[in-house]
Amino acid sequence: MPPRRGIAGSMEIPILYRDRDIILCLKPVGVSSEAGGMPALLGGEIYCVHRLDAAVGGLMVYARTKAAAAGLSRLIAERKLQKRYLALIQGRPEPERGEMRDLLFHDQAKNKTYVVKRSRRGVKEAELAYRLLERAGELSLVEILLKTGRSHQIRVQFASRGMPLAGDVKYGSRRRDCPIALWSAALRFPHPVTGKPVCLEAMPPLIQPWTDFSDYFITKEHENEIH
Repeated sequence: MPPRRGIAGSMEIPILYRDRDIILCLKPVGVSSEAGGMPALLGGEIYCVHRLDAAVGGLMVYARTKAAAAGLSRLIAERKLQKRYLALIQGRPEPERGEMRDLLFHDQAKNKTYVVKRSRRGVKEAELAYRLLERAGELSLVEILLKTGRSHQIRVQFASRGMPLAGDVKYGSRRRDCPIALWSAALRFPHPVTGKPVCLEAMPPLIQPWTDFSDYFITKEHENEIH
């Protein structure tokens, strides 16, 4: 189904796919992905099965029935719902392709996550894979496959290695002139009811600092149209 735009509540939300069981849409930056945010804007019976930081935008899937919600939750637990992100980091990852594994602790009072050395109550394992796509000045465009879904995971794992995301002041970015440069770019999973493959991609909006990589995104969109 080709992308289309729909009106959800009082805000215009881009709807990329909808059937009787699920809805895939683009969450705007600054909107909560949970109750009172996106579910309220989408309207009707909406179940949130995964989260995206309020300061981060991009693709999300929501369930429209309890059965679909249970199915999506099962896919997430079994790591069959693949989530890919794009990020602009300050610095260059070495090696250019690799994995990050850490123990993370999320301080709810401060709403901040920390990399820790030892397991204890509240500490969770975090894992992601990444690859460098492009460089522009001090920034690196990185594609990330999230293998676990921890609070602020991508942001803190890169920042702990001296590569904060552009605009992410909470985790050490020197850039204060832009939102956090992290975007939920692709979702791939078997449909929770029919089992048919679902695969959608969405490029980030071409605003600063993403505009530094506009040639890459234009080429990527052209390739998608051809294929």
